[in-house]
Amino acid sequence: QVQLVESGGGLVQAGGSLRLSCAASGRTFSNYGVGWFRQAPGKEREFVAAITRSGGSTYYSESVKGRFTISRDNAKNTVSLQMNSLKPEDTAVYYCASGDLVYVPPVTLRPTYWGQGTQVTVSS
Repeated sequence: QVQLVESGGGLVQAGGSLRLSCAASGRTFSNYGVGWFRQAPGKEREFVAAITRSGGSTYYSESVKGRFTISRDNAKNTVSLQMNSLKPEDTAVYYCASGDLVYVPPVTLRPTYWGQGTQVTVSS
């Protein structure tokens, strides 16, 4: 069992940066891939980024590639999402998730556990 709690969301102007964090409980955190998803109002939840169990490989959606960076610290049971050059279209509730990576291009994450979400709002 893994419990995930996100933090770090907020309001930022376009072009600004935010760093999301996700704290995980449970000794099996390092056994799972971890990722971030987001859901904008009226839209389906979409994959944003994922990182392998060891942290050695990362994967991003095309819409955030080059602007967002995912990282993890297995010793601290945390995963972070550094978001730079934010755009109004990045506005969404961001969810941390852990599970298995799916290596069918594009690579994504099949979540087993979800966090409760944190709101990110980017103003123009």
